[in-house]
Amino acid sequence: MKVLIVKTSSMGDVIHTFPALEDARRNRPDISFDWCVEEAFASIVALHPAIGTIHTVAIRRWRKRLLDPGTWHEAMGLRRALRACRYDFVIDAQGLLKSALVAKQAAAPIAGFDRSSAREPSATLFYDRRYAIPRDLHAIERTRRLFGLALGYTPDFSVLESGIEPPAGSLTGIGGKTALLLHGTSREDKKWPVEDWIETARLLVDKGIAPVTTWSNDREKAVAEAIVKAVPQTVLVPKLPLAEIAAIIGGSTLVIGADTGLTHLASAFGLPTVAVFLATEPGLTGPRGPFASTLLAVPGGRIAPAEVMAEAGRLLERQALGQVGKD
Repeated sequence: MKVLIVKTSSMGDVIHTFPALEDARRNRPDISFDWCVEEAFASIVALHPAIGTIHTVAIRRWRKRLLDPGTWHEAMGLRRALRACRYDFVIDAQGLLKSALVAKQAAAPIAGFDRSSAREPSATLFYDRRYAIPRDLHAIERTRRLFGLALGYTPDFSVLESGIEPPAGSLTGIGGKTALLLHGTSREDKKWPVEDWIETARLLVDKGIAPVTTWSNDREKAVAEAIVKAVPQTVLVPKLPLAEIAAIIGGSTLVIGADTGLTHLASAFGLPTVAVFLATEPGLTGPRGPFASTLLAVPGGRIAPAEVMAEAGRLLERQALGQVGKD
């Protein structure tokens, strides 16, 4: 049986789908899986060994150039590629009109959330099978339930495994423990103040842990350079392709991050990960992992660097005890 997964974006949503894929791989070894995803996140999907062909879309770019012949050429190319694969089944794990339209291009039966469960009920008009999944569950559990119902098994919710491993590669010339500071995020109200990142870097140095930071745009670059200027022991990583940043994350001792996709990736790798949530609710979409923790600011309040460091220390200790137990 050949199944196509449609989960195009965002990075966090893609990562939240991995545990469902891991369930399916264990329960349905007779199925092979391909994936359709936004071109920016193809390297993230490639981290899972169960995925064969990765089809890419560029919906964000296409929307800006709807009348461009090149846009229609790419869209028709995707349609031909999906149909050439002759899928037996498609799972739209996103529940949006855009993802349903992409799923329809494969010309195979589509499974997805029902009207009460989908993020955009209009998407369900394109589905052949619709499943009711409570919306008050975490996104990871919702997706695991969807896959289980669609493919005929019951997930074991006592186990949470992403099935992904960091790509090869790491920072060179740095010995000892490192903590990656992921300060960049899409919304201003989700950003921890630069002063708090600087103080966190100082506290890490005091603990003998080298702070590491990076950036992906000019605003993030300014924050990263401010951290380095205030705490010269901080290692500044230049803007790199996503796969190389994933490798650096995988080689870190600790990750401290805002509400951003890379923080979710760190938790999926099983790293000690402290997520700082200031304006979003982590109960439904927060990072999940064996050593992941989320600190949520109360309305009008703040999260102090000392709180973050205390939580990081707890996670590192728990990881050390877990490793000792395995040994």
